[in-house]
Amino acid sequence: YQRRVHGTLSECLFFFGSCPPSLFAMTLKRRNHGRNKKNRGHVCGIRCSNCGRMCPKDKAVKRFLVRNMVEQAAVRDIADASVFYTGYNLPKLYLKLCYCISCAIHGRIVRVRSVEARKIRTPPQKLRRMAEKKKGGAPGGDKK
Repeated sequence: YQRRVHGTLSECLFFFGSCPPSLFAMTLKRRNHGRNKKNRGHVCGIRCSNCGRMCPKDKAVKRFLVRNMVEQAAVRDIADASVFYTGYNLPKLYLKLCYCISCAIHGRIVRVRSVEARKIRTPPQKLRRMAEKKKGGAPGGDKK
C-alpha cells in the first residue's frame, strides 16, 4: 500500500500548465496571524480566567485590573466609625486577567472589527483619554 499525496505544486503545473502564485497563497486575515509569537516555535499555555480553557500565552487577551479592596460605601462607614482613618490609604487589589478569544469577545473586552478596521493599530479612544490624563494635558482643560 503506497500513499499518494495530492495537490503538490508539480502536479498542479502538470494539470493546469503555468499557475499564478496567488493560487497557492492562503488567505491572511491578520498580519500576525492572531498571535504575538515572532521567531518562537512554541509558547507556554495559560488558563482562561473566565472559562478555564487552555490558550497560548501570546494569543490570550490580557487585561490588568486595579480595584479598591473595600467598596466606596464601606469606605465611608469606616471613615465615620474610625478616628485615625484620615491619613490611611486602603490597599488596592491588583489582578492580571487572561481571557481566551471566545470569552474576550463574549464579554465585550474586545470587539469584532471589519477588514479595514483591523488594520488600525492605535489604541481605542478610551485608553488614549486615560493616557492624556496621566500626562496632565487634558484636551478640554481643567474644570472645577
